[in-house]
Amino acid sequence: MEFKVFGKEGERTLLLIPGLGVSYEIFLPLVELLKDKYRIIAAEVDGFTLGVHTRFTSVDDQAGQVIAHIKEKYAGRLDCAYGLSLGGKILSRVLERDEVVIGHAILDAAPLLPLPRWLVGPLRYYQCANVWTCYHWTGFWRWVFHSHYFDVLLDECRKVYPFGGGRAVLDGYKSVYTNKLESIRGADIHYWHGSLEAFVAKPQAEHLKKIYPALHLEVFPKMNHGQLLVDHPEEVARRIQEITG
Repeated sequence: MEFKVFGKEGERTLLLIPGLGVSYEIFLPLVELLKDKYRIIAAEVDGFTLGVHTRFTSVDDQAGQVIAHIKEKYAGRLDCAYGLSLGGKILSRVLERDEVVIGHAILDAAPLLPLPRWLVGPLRYYQCANVWTCYHWTGFWRWVFHSHYFDVLLDECRKVYPFGGGRAVLDGYKSVYTNKLESIRGADIHYWHGSLEAFVAKPQAEHLKKIYPALHLEVFPKMNHGQLLVDHPEEVARRIQEITG
């Protein structure tokens, strides 16, 4: 795992962790909006890197690398962290391990619950086919989602797929969907998801609320997976600034 750094040294620290199949560059519009106010650390998750071949290991290993970096570079403390999808899963594990201090944490549509064992294998290969289809884009997924925002996710798939390939997708989904968040610690934890992904995201939020009753839950109307970040980075920036004071 590598970390790209933006913004001003000495400002409040903000960690960004991207989702499965996309690179840290999905955060660049958000970085542009916040770079004058924060020291921003954007993670490159193994298996979904740019220009170098890497292999996804596990959610726990990625969380361990994040923890080690925070300890080494930031004295074990960050002001805020935002994880999108798989990035939120990794961030939840960082919080569960409770080895560093993160003042505010935002889990955006993070998958926190395992799937039935019989479903994990078929889903891995189905999602691998999805990502392969994204890489060899024909317009099918835009038709399915009826939304322009998905083009950005497809472009991200194209960028990272040559360096991790189907193996990163298979290993990533296996790790995500065979692990359950058992506990979580933090002073201020937020869970976001779009109303159009509620079928999947709502059970995750309900589980998180059970183990962390002080959870701040936000559901964004007419938004799909990752769409708030892609279509409205200015709103994400505004909310991060509001949360961090």
